[in-house]
Parts: sequence; C-alpha cells; structure tokens
Amino acid sequence: MTSPDPKAFDTLPLSAATLATLQQLGYAAMTPVQAAALPLALAGHDLIAQAQTGSGKTAAFALALLARLDMQRTDTQALVLCPTRELADQVALEVRRLARAASNVKVLVLCGGAPIKPQADSLAHGAHVVVGTPGRLIDHLERGTLVLDALQTLVLDEADRMLDMGFMDDIASIASRAPKARQTLLFSATYPEGIQQLAKKFLREPKEVSLTQRPGSQQIRQRWYEVTEEERLHAVGLLLNHWRPASTLAFCNTKQQCRDLVDVLQAQGISALALHGDLEQRDRDQVLVRFTNRSCSVLVATDVAARGLDIAQLEAVINVEITPDVEVHTHRIGRTGRAGESGWAFSLASLEEMGRVGRIEQLQGQAPDFHPLAELTSSDSTPLQPPMVTIQILGGRKEKIRAGDVLGALTKDAGIPGAQVGKINVNDFSTYVAVARTVARQAEQALNNKPVKGKRVKARVLE
Repeated sequence: MTSPDPKAFDTLPLSAATLATLQQLGYAAMTPVQAAALPLALAGHDLIAQAQTGSGKTAAFALALLARLDMQRTDTQALVLCPTRELADQVALEVRRLARAASNVKVLVLCGGAPIKPQADSLAHGAHVVVGTPGRLIDHLERGTLVLDALQTLVLDEADRMLDMGFMDDIASIASRAPKARQTLLFSATYPEGIQQLAKKFLREPKEVSLTQRPGSQQIRQRWYEVTEEERLHAVGLLLNHWRPASTLAFCNTKQQCRDLVDVLQAQGISALALHGDLEQRDRDQVLVRFTNRSCSVLVATDVAARGLDIAQLEAVINVEITPDVEVHTHRIGRTGRAGESGWAFSLASLEEMGRVGRIEQLQGQAPDFHPLAELTSSDSTPLQPPMVTIQILGGRKEKIRAGDVLGALTKDAGIPGAQVGKINVNDFSTYVAVARTVARQAEQALNNKPVKGKRVKARVLE
C-alpha cells in the first residue's frame, strides 16, 4: 500500500468542494510554503511565515481564512493587510478564485486612491473578507463603516514591505481593534527587527515557518586585498568604483577611522555617511533612514554602532580593517547575502594583520582568495551615486501625518509613479520619504507647494 503524498492537498482537512476547486484551478501539489504553513494555519495556530513573493503564500493564507468562514453571518470575518493597492487587488482575485466552492463569499477591496463612499456603501451590505491597505482601512475603522467585532483571521501580507513604507503604527492600530481571540498570520520575505516587535505584540505563541535560505558561503563571495596603511582608505574608493555596489556597509575598528574614511569618500563624490558611538540619537536615526532607504551608497560603521542592524538588499560588506575577533568577522560578512540574495564581502589586510587573517582562515576552513589592488579599475568615470534621495518633511505623528498621506501627495497630487517612491518613515516631529533621484526636485516642490493632510509643510532634500 502506497503512503499518501505529503504535498497533496487531500492530506489537509479541506472540504471536498474546496479540493475539487483546487483541482479545477490546476493546483496539482502544495508548494513548499503551502506544505509547511497550511497544516499549522488550518489547525488554528498563529503563524510567522518567511517566504519570497511568488512562492504560493497567497493560497496558503487564503485557504486557511476561507476554512474558518461562517457563511450564515455577513460580518467581516477575515482581514488581509497589504502594502499596495496592486497587491491587494491580486490577493482579492486569488481569494475569490479559491472561494468558488462556497456560495456567495463576498470579498471587498478597500484601498486609497478610490472614492470612500462607494466602499462604505458596500460595507453596509456586509463583506466576509476584506483586503486593503492600512491607511484606507483605518479611515473606515474611524468612520465606523468597518467593524472588526466578528474577525476570526487577520493576515499581514508582505509585512516587511509595509514596515518599509512606514505603516507600523497603522498596523498596530488595526490589530488593537480586532478581537484578541483571532488567528493572526504574518507573511514576510525578510525578518527585520520590526517584524519581531509586531509578532511579540500581536501574535499568540506563533509557529514559525522559514522557506528562505540562511546566508551561506555560496551566497557570500569573498575577496581579499593586501594593502599598506597608506593605501587602505584609498583602496575603499577603488573597490566601490570598480564593483559599483548600490548599497555597502564598510566596517572600521575605530570611530576616528570611520570619520577619516567618510571624508575621503565624500571628497571623491561618493555618497557616504558615518555611524559611530559619538552620534546624537537624532543624527543616528537620520543616518540609518538615509542608508536603509537607499539614498546613501556607503554606511561606514564601527561594530558597536552597527549592532542590531538588519539591512535588506545589502550588496556588499567591506572590512576596511581586519577585526581581532574572528566571530565578529563572520558576523560582519553575514550581513550581506540574505533572503536568497548573493553578496560581496571585501577585506583589506596589511602585513601586520595577517595573523588575524590566519585565524579567520582556520574558522572558515578555506584559504582567503587574495587579489591585487591593481585589478581594480573603474569603467565608469561618474562617482557612485545612490538610486534614491531622501526628502525630510517638518511634521510627523504629532501633526497626525501618516505614510499614506505622503504617498498620496506624491502619487495622486504630484503625479509621481508609485514605483519611484520608496520607504516612508514617520517620526514624532518629522517624516522622511525616499524618492527616485530623477524626480527628487519635482517631489520636493510638490510637497512644499501642496498641503499634506490639509496642512502646508516644509520639505527639503537631504544631501
């Protein structure tokens, strides 16, 4: 007798009608994320699932929330939060397709950029599943047109992207209005610190599923260069202009070396900022905002200052000096090559540091791959510039400014495509938004000339 296929949908506690729908839609077998997440979600557990876009995660949470619906009620029983209107539309389409088996499942999309009154009218007639963006969902909650008293399932889809866009407070506000006894399913491609904070606050004893590779030697390509003390800082510029990584974290052993390197790089026209223990908290926050939103090419940091940082899409790490602590070296280079991406780790070593290099070689079990500095030539004469620019807006939470307000001012009022707007960070008294370098002045003018949230604001480009 053959044992059942662990990836077959009929191994799950799904209705015969749902299994027939899956077959009709061509769902032959579960993807890895579905096989890992669905049994836990269907059993009622809260879940943190780390999986890339395109891995089949939508069906993983859609099947779970549909299985819990009580069709005798018209209240909102499932709520899916998405970072963008485009994703919300895709998710709603998938939920509707999978809901074919059940009669009259009403799925409603609530996003900004559309009139609010027709949405409120639809809500008045009931919606089993609501899919939307945080800003518009809060508008409906505050108007009383969306009520979450009967909510059974809350889904946070692409949670890391929502945090990038500055929706942390909105997510917290929405989750706090939902019943405590609900099930919460959190899906994210990466696992930054903000996700951990969300999970601690709003998930109950969550199970964890991770479908992304941990950084390994195959994802981090290492190159070593022997330098003299006189060559060391100049060599960093050579590396950057040769390889041209969009985002680099450069480690120095001392604060003074950080300052010196930033001076050298800035003199070469390279966008670089320092992060060390002497910075005021406000300055530290601003430096991190500019680096994580890709409007600064190089962050030069000491190990202590960089502790706890989890920066997505970090293309390169440079060890400007070799650390005396072998474990610290491993930790430094492990910051690149995350979430399935590949990354470079460049190390500059002088003759005096070769003892440290030997200890690293012993720990890693592989000989360092040394290359001559002479191989570093620049094919592009223009200084390395980051793809984004940060605009600071004087006004934040205290003025009730939300990320969605800034996004609307730029996309709807100024006509800037959403793809050219990056991270939005809303602090108590100021807001930072990253925009593509090509539209920076247009965005700055628009923010200064048109009200945000009904109020005039002052905005300036940070360079």
